Amino acid sequence: MKDTTLYEHLLGIQTPWFVQSVDMAIEAQRITVRVALKSSQVWADPTCEHARAHIHGWSERTWRHLDTCQFETLITARVPQLKYSDGSVQELATPWAERYARITRLMEAFVLKLLQSCPNTKSVCALTRLSWSSVNAVMSRAVERGLLARQSEPIKYLGLDEKSTERGHSYASILTDIDQRRVLDVVPGRSLEAASSLLDTLSDEQKSGVQAVAMDMWPAFMSAAKNTLPNADIVHDRFHIAKYLNDAVDKVRRSEHRDLSRAGDRTLKGSKYAWLKGYSDGRSSEAVCFRALHQLNLKTSRAWAIKEDFNQFWHYKYTASAKRWFDAWSTHAMRSRLEPIKVVVRMLRRHEAGLLAYSQHCNQQCLRRRLQ
Repeated sequence: MKDTTLYEHLLGIQTPWFVQSVDMAIEAQRITVRVALKSSQVWADPTCEHARAHIHGWSERTWRHLDTCQFETLITARVPQLKYSDGSVQELATPWAERYARITRLMEAFVLKLLQSCPNTKSVCALTRLSWSSVNAVMSRAVERGLLARQSEPIKYLGLDEKSTERGHSYASILTDIDQRRVLDVVPGRSLEAASSLLDTLSDEQKSGVQAVAMDMWPAFMSAAKNTLPNADIVHDRFHIAKYLNDAVDKVRRSEHRDLSRAGDRTLKGSKYAWLKGYSDGRSSEAVCFRALHQLNLKTSRAWAIKEDFNQFWHYKYTASAKRWFDAWSTHAMRSRLEPIKVVVRMLRRHEAGLLAYSQHCNQQCLRRRLQ
């Protein structure tokens, strides 16, 4: 097989393009593939169905391709500039690269894979022997394509969350597509303006199609969702509620530990994480030791039992049943005389609508995984 025919197969070159020549520079470790157009080729005029486009000029272009046998591979071609009947001039798009790009599509795909695996852009530059500006251009084009595609995709379930940065001194707000398990956008801060700016990145069609937004009970997030997505349900997710209940149990433990320590009782010393763990295997040594601790007549034991009982709430699929169970649980918890637990119960009662909305959407497995 001739070199030209081989590279036509490797590059996927089809008519009216063809590989004219293949030059190998051993010392430079470089292969240059010359691609040309058939001289008889004509082009349609998109501005007039009865006219043809005319060649207004030619541009010499070079693209970096994937290495061939460890040799740097370049594609060169003279690309025509087409003039249409309305007077506009546009360079012909080549099938192997984006218009005006200097890297082939296959090379761009390889660079994007490396960017996902390498710790930084510098490593990608070293592996591909591309400049930082070239790699950054690949990233910019990928982001533009993602944004264009995202604006037309329907999104049913959103996640609105916050992440602390710089050791908790500042925050960033994150918008996620729960169905696709992807981050849509990130902005600094967790204010109403930050959350609203995230939701405003959605198109009008996407906003109207959102059925629910999973979030914490942060007022700024709730206000932004109500203002921007009035038809979507606000759903308070399991992760944040478990955190509130765990914090309440720990506050009870710390208070009780101080009281017991004054009397010389060290029962609760070093037991902080024992009350936060889950014991799916009740026969493990950890579970046996914890069971002995939990069975003691402690305030922390009562707080832990109330927290664990709440796990049943997430299994209800009907709102009426979920409400009856929550009313009974919250009444029992308020009678516990454990103030940290009562504080959480009052908060959950204020946001009961967001809790009960979980049962309306829990049949959606993708949302259920996110909320859990």
